[in-house]
Amino acid sequence: MGHLHHLKDEYRALVRRLEGGQVALPEPKDPRAWGGWRDILEILYTPEEAELASKLPVRPTELDDLAARLGVNAEELKPRLDTMCDKGLVLDVAHPKTGRTIYVLSPPVVGFMEFSLMRTHDAIPKKRMAEALEAYIHCDDAFVREVFGSDTVIGRALVHETALGDDVLPDVLDWERATVILSEARAWTVATCYCRHKAEHLGRACDAPKEVCLSLDGAADFVARRNFGRAIEKSEAMDIMVRARESGLVQIADNVCNRPTYVCNCCGCCCGQLESINHFGLSGVNPSGFFAQSNPENCSGCSRCLRACPITAITMTAQRVQGKLKNAPHPIVDTGRCIGCGVCADACKKEAMHMVRRAEQPYVPQTGMERVLRMAIERGHLAEVLFDEGAGSGSRFLNRAFHTLTKLPGAQRMLASEQVTSRFLRAALNKAEDAAGS
Repeated sequence: MGHLHHLKDEYRALVRRLEGGQVALPEPKDPRAWGGWRDILEILYTPEEAELASKLPVRPTELDDLAARLGVNAEELKPRLDTMCDKGLVLDVAHPKTGRTIYVLSPPVVGFMEFSLMRTHDAIPKKRMAEALEAYIHCDDAFVREVFGSDTVIGRALVHETALGDDVLPDVLDWERATVILSEARAWTVATCYCRHKAEHLGRACDAPKEVCLSLDGAADFVARRNFGRAIEKSEAMDIMVRARESGLVQIADNVCNRPTYVCNCCGCCCGQLESINHFGLSGVNPSGFFAQSNPENCSGCSRCLRACPITAITMTAQRVQGKLKNAPHPIVDTGRCIGCGVCADACKKEAMHMVRRAEQPYVPQTGMERVLRMAIERGHLAEVLFDEGAGSGSRFLNRAFHTLTKLPGAQRMLASEQVTSRFLRAALNKAEDAAGS
């Protein structure tokens, strides 16, 4: 943390607080990236907000409990939290069981970085913010590796259902279908694409639709309530999804099976998740259960599939054809790189590209809790997520967390045990290990 002495103490404490979440905001070494990192903090947070954020827990907490933890009056604390919610620095959602409002510190992603540019008009200096994000993310790989450098990532690709044949479609599971994910939600919002809005301020935005970021259920409630997007009906959400497919965009959802909180419609030129693949060579998106495969008999060599692929997983190679003087171009798919989005198959006009099931299906966490814990374990943050620097966790939260941990594979349970000194957790994990071996 060599450069932190150039920051005010409030920002120094905030950076340490963010290190306790599932994704941190690591300090970069490159001077240009460091300047962008500092600007992000100072643009988004006043010193007073940074100080308050540095004391907030990383797990959802009710107002009265927050006030007791901070030693302040709840009536005085609420307007300060509301102001930070309006900026996307704190998230407020209704507790699924009690209905009472709970607050949680917004992570960098998916969180305050996206919210900073989801609105086209507010007090945040958009161009300066875009430039700061560009410097921080592209001049140093510290943040990209923090977010995308481990096994469990934030988003998963959804295969275009229009790219699947009639013989395949009935076997696609509900949680693999964008149409079912949208249909089963209870609330929907649409917002401006953060990535394309950032690219616009940097002078390199593509012509893909911008108002295509869909939030669902509790996330949709927050987005609408805090004016980061507008509430829509299911029919409009479906129309947006269809328009995005027709525009050749990749549909990326929350990397969980149950109740995803968003479906983004992403392009290979602007999207940060796809950029982690294209520019950093990381597996930044959990692939769908499919990959693209070409049919040489139907292929005309037009290269539509190559030009449509958002992550350059297709190359054209020369193929000899009997009775013809010239070679014929033929697409080759890098199945290890392919994320199974189906954009290439939809782009093909000759039915020469189709989607097939992977022999080994990518693992998708069942719930948001499981994804958070897996990410925390892989990034060495588990103890902070569970015990939050000594603050007492609610029994319901700990019970859910321990139940999820005991169902993880043995290697991850071992990593969890190594990161946490709690005797109770060690005993629970050991018991699960014994049961698995018996």
